Amino acid sequence: MPVKPETNQTARHRILIVDDDPGQRSLLESLLRGQGFDTVVVASGEHALDALRAQSVSMMISDVRMPGLSGLETLRLARQAHPRLPVLLVTAYADIRDAVGAMRDGALNYLTKPIDLDELLASVRQAIGLTQAAPMRFGERHQLPAHVVARSPLMQAVFRDASLIAPSDSRILITGESGVGKEVLAEVIHAWSARADGPLVRVNCAALPENLLESELFGHEKGAFTGAHAQRIGRFELAGKGTIFLDEIAEMSPQLQAKLLRVTQDGCFQRVGSNADRVTQARLLAATNRNLEDDVKQGRFREDLFYRLNVVELFVPPLRERVEDILPLAHAFLATYTGGRTRLSNPAVECMERYAWPGNVRELSNAMERAALLCGGELILRDHLPARVRAATASTPTAPAEGQQLEEVERQTILEALRKHGHNRTETAKALGISRRALIYKLQRFRELGFDVDGA
Repeated sequence: MPVKPETNQTARHRILIVDDDPGQRSLLESLLRGQGFDTVVVASGEHALDALRAQSVSMMISDVRMPGLSGLETLRLARQAHPRLPVLLVTAYADIRDAVGAMRDGALNYLTKPIDLDELLASVRQAIGLTQAAPMRFGERHQLPAHVVARSPLMQAVFRDASLIAPSDSRILITGESGVGKEVLAEVIHAWSARADGPLVRVNCAALPENLLESELFGHEKGAFTGAHAQRIGRFELAGKGTIFLDEIAEMSPQLQAKLLRVTQDGCFQRVGSNADRVTQARLLAATNRNLEDDVKQGRFREDLFYRLNVVELFVPPLRERVEDILPLAHAFLATYTGGRTRLSNPAVECMERYAWPGNVRELSNAMERAALLCGGELILRDHLPARVRAATASTPTAPAEGQQLEEVERQTILEALRKHGHNRTETAKALGISRRALIYKLQRFRELGFDVDGA
C-alpha cells in the first residue's frame, strides 16, 4: 500500500465521483480511498444530482463526456443547489475548450486524461483546504519483486504510480521504447492487484496476422474458417477474472480495433464464426512503443479506443535517462548468466555508463550474456563488450559542470513555464513543445529533488 494516509485530515471528507466508465470510477475510488477519503461513486450526472440531494460531500469529480447529462450540465445544475461545492472536471484532450468554458460556470479546475495522479491529489487537497502531503511511495504490501531493478528516481516514480493504481480495475496503457521493460511492469501490476491469484495472459499483437490474431483473442468455432477443425477458446476467455496484457497494441488492424473497443465498453465479444455474445471480466493492460496520439491524428488508431485504453498511462523511461539502473541491472544479468562469479572492470563500467543503450534493458541483457560467454575468468573487460558499447568512450565527454548547467537551465525553464500556465500540465507541455507524458516524468524527477511542482 502507499504511505499511510492522513486519516485525521481526510476521513471527514467525502468526495463524489461521477463517471460512466467503470475503469475510471474504479481508479478514482481506489486512489482516493487509499489516501483516507470517503467516496461516493455514481455512473451518471442524474445519479450525481440524486447523491447530492441525499448527503453532503466535500467536492465532486466529474467526467465531461457522459450519456444523458454531460459533466458540464451536471456542473451547472449542481451549482444551482450547492454554489460553493468545489467541482473538478476530468476531460479528454478534445474537450479542453469546453472545460475551459466550464470554469466560468464554477468549475474549480480541470484535469486531462490520462490523469496525472499527483496532480489529481494536489487538486483535491487544495480544493478542500488540506495541507499538501509528501509525495507518496509504495510501501510494505507493494515491495518490488527481487528480479525487478528500480534504483533511479524515474523508475521509483513509475512503480509508485503502479502501486496506486494496481488495486483498481482500471485499464492501463504502458508506453515506452522497445526493450525498456513494459512487460515486466505489467507483471508487477498484476501481482499487486486483487487479481493476482488469476492468470496473466500475454498476447503480442505484432506477432500474428490479423485473421489469426482475432482467433487468438476471441476464439473461434469449429468450421469458422479453413483449418478451424475444432473449437478454440480465446485469450479473453482464458484470462477469466485475471489480467490480459496486449503488447504492441498499435499494430492491431482497424477492424480488430473496432472489436476491441466493444470489449472495453461493455466487456462483450464474439468468437469467430459465432453470433453469440460472450462476456469477459479480465482486466485489460496494453502496451506500445509508438506514440498513439500521433497515430490517432494520422488515422492509424481509433481515437475512441485510445481514450478507452488510456485511463491511466504509465511511461517507462529509456535506460539512457535512468543511468542509476544500468549497473544494478548489469549485475543482475551477470548473476543469472554466471552465478555471480564475474565482476565488471572499471573501463567496462565507464563504457556502459556512457553508452546510450538504444535497445534499452533488452540490449543490456544481451551485452551481458555476450560478455559472460567471452570472459575467461572472473573479470569482464572492456574488450568483452560489444563494439558499439566500447565506442561510447571514444568521444570526448561533456564536462560535468557544463552538463550540470544545462540541466539547471532546463529545470528553470520548465518550472517557469509551469508557473506561467497555472501548473496546468497540458498547457505547459504545449508551450514547451514536448509531450505531456515527458513533462509529467520530468516533474516527478524535480519533485524527488525537492522542487515545488504542484503550486503548494
